[in-house]
Amino acid sequence: MHAKDILTDAFGRIQEEVHAVVDGLTADELAARPAPDTNSVAWLVWHLTRIQDDHVADASGQEQVWLADGWEKRFGLGLSRRDTGYGHSSAKVAKVRVDSGEPLLGYYDAVHEQTLVFLRGLTAKDLERVVDERWEPPVTLGVRLVSVLADDLQHVGQAAYVRGLLRSTAS
Repeated sequence: MHAKDILTDAFGRIQEEVHAVVDGLTADELAARPAPDTNSVAWLVWHLTRIQDDHVADASGQEQVWLADGWEKRFGLGLSRRDTGYGHSSAKVAKVRVDSGEPLLGYYDAVHEQTLVFLRGLTAKDLERVVDERWEPPVTLGVRLVSVLADDLQHVGQAAYVRGLLRSTAS
């Protein structure tokens, strides 16, 4: 099995988890925050998608799906165009609201597809390419993609936990 096949499988698992977390939640549930200054399911899914979009677009030399496909306008969050949620205050977390799960899933699926197209074209040598020299050691494409996967898995797990809290108190 090639490394790109492992990466493709891992990103596919994230897509499954994103859908499982979002499907069936109401707008109020998506925006609910279990405690003050915590993150909502909507924010967590939006943020993990923004990070994947930002990092994969940068590594592949493509425009972010958020901007290229007009998702920034569709969401209408009132945030900076390139905002990914990194370092958000509680007030900014609260701005990430949606009327349903459809825009979250639509945006995630579009980013997922761009990610898969990029992965299909990779060779083993491509994964060794340095994509960020600000770190020591410099970050390779392979390391960057694993970093995105780790971030996505952490945030979708957090979203699943929030969903579980919400659904356990609803019954």
